[in-house]
Amino acid sequence: MSKEQHPSLYRPCVGLCVFNPAGQVFIGRRLGEADQVDPAYCWQLPQGGIDAGEEPYAAALRELYEETSIRSVSHLAEAQDWLSYDLPGIVAGQFWRGKYRGQTQKWFALRFTGKEAEINISTPGGGRHKPEFVEWRWENLDRVTDLVIPFKRDVYAQVVQQFSPFAVTA
Repeated sequence: MSKEQHPSLYRPCVGLCVFNPAGQVFIGRRLGEADQVDPAYCWQLPQGGIDAGEEPYAAALRELYEETSIRSVSHLAEAQDWLSYDLPGIVAGQFWRGKYRGQTQKWFALRFTGKEAEINISTPGGGRHKPEFVEWRWENLDRVTDLVIPFKRDVYAQVVQQFSPFAVTA
């Protein structure tokens, strides 16, 4: 059974590569949640679900604000295709009440145009949203695949490949 044959088994989401002027990306260390099958890999790029009737780019901007308080961005690129991953069996039934097998994501590259003081992961979205990250940093794009939880690595490798023109090289 492929993702293409059964798209309803994959939660529609967005993912974001937010590049600073130096070409590094925002990466956050997640709070202790069930998707941390291996706590050694608890970093990720901002991402989140698309609400019913919401366009992917609008969802991307909303999710970015809800997770980081960032609003000062300019659009750089959109991934060609939707990228999907499966949750590992150990947590698949725990997420989304077992409704989805994984996520299918539309990824966007954005340039951060604000000042770092705008970034607030402790009380994101003006304090109207629960924190999802306990710390953040700017990281070279080519390193994020090694920092993310293993079941997301194939998607991250595709994101790195597609958005590498906006990145600084190590």
